[in-house]
Amino acid sequence: MENLQSAVDTLVHGSNTLFILIGAVMVLAMHAGFAFLEVGTVRQKNQVNALSKILSDFAVSTLAYFFIGYWISYGVSFLQPAAVLSSDHGYGLVKFFFLLTFAAAIPAIISGGIAERARFVPQLCATVLIVAFVYPFFEGLVWNGNFGVQAWLQVHLGAGFHDFAGSVVVHAMGGWLALAAVLLLGPRHGRYRDGKLVAFAPSSIPFLALGSWILIVGWFGFNVMSAQTLQGLSGLVAVNSLMAMVGGTVAALIVGRNDPGFLHNGPLAGLVAVCAGSDLMHPVGALVTGAIAGALFVWCFIAAQGKWKIDDVLGVWPLHGLCGVWGGIACGIFGQSALGGLGGVSLASQLLGTALGVLVALLGGFAVYGLVKAVCGLRLTQEQEYYGADLSLHKIGAVNQE
Repeated sequence: MENLQSAVDTLVHGSNTLFILIGAVMVLAMHAGFAFLEVGTVRQKNQVNALSKILSDFAVSTLAYFFIGYWISYGVSFLQPAAVLSSDHGYGLVKFFFLLTFAAAIPAIISGGIAERARFVPQLCATVLIVAFVYPFFEGLVWNGNFGVQAWLQVHLGAGFHDFAGSVVVHAMGGWLALAAVLLLGPRHGRYRDGKLVAFAPSSIPFLALGSWILIVGWFGFNVMSAQTLQGLSGLVAVNSLMAMVGGTVAALIVGRNDPGFLHNGPLAGLVAVCAGSDLMHPVGALVTGAIAGALFVWCFIAAQGKWKIDDVLGVWPLHGLCGVWGGIACGIFGQSALGGLGGVSLASQLLGTALGVLVALLGGFAVYGLVKAVCGLRLTQEQEYYGADLSLHKIGAVNQE
């Protein structure tokens, strides 16, 4: 019996390790989606910079999260013998890999907002500070119960703040951090003339669409594998993700009047919004959540660029920031058993948790980017911006015309 139990334990630990490893690789692949979504949206003179930023941000995010961020979130240090780290088939190490891909999504999100005028090395410095300190603070608060906030919500409001796959912890955090950076940077030169918006057309709709599709596919690893064990696997999460993606697509297609940029960001808006409650909602609730998110993105992108003069290049604040906020709230609405959900959520807790996430992101964003701006400057010179970040910073263009 002992041998049988040992064999069962080995199978369980090995299967869980493989399960979460597959999820980590799928979310790692999403970073290619972030890269190509940005490459297709920016002007051609900034394409090399977009690709370079995403890969470099991932590398420094890994170092910051490995040595500092993961310890702040979960109290786990990797400065131990390999024999200790590899126990249970190294599940603890692969869990870090999986959660790292979430943490590294934060600078990838921010990158799209500050594109075409941000300096390269200062942005990497900001990435280190965010992934080492700002993001782990809120991640640990929500997903590890740090500081007793979740326990307080449970006692006083009947349920803790529920964010299954990071509508608020990852996406709203990234979007509101990006807003702080965008406001401190200011708009691109020539974006507004005589108070009117000047259109800067995307350089490549095919690349933009490729980035969207890579993100869509990887998102099923992002959401489904957030269960982190095979025992927690649920097909409900997969179908809810699908329905929210479709709802966001259709809404953006209609509200955006066939614009391909809106169309390919619509599914991403829906997926952002469904992350929090994808394990609780009925598929129809997920469809409605995604559809509202798709329309919300289009409306707020247009308003931010035109009325409010916020030059957020990829619209990451509307897409991740506002749709992430909607996702946190939608979980408290459509997760209720009265609306077909599994229940166990409190709308009041969702509102408070979401508001806290926005507050942490804004304070952290202005602190980090304000510090970097004061110490070494955030922005390219007007001449560098005119010639483009590719030639100014990387000394090569995206396309060789010869």
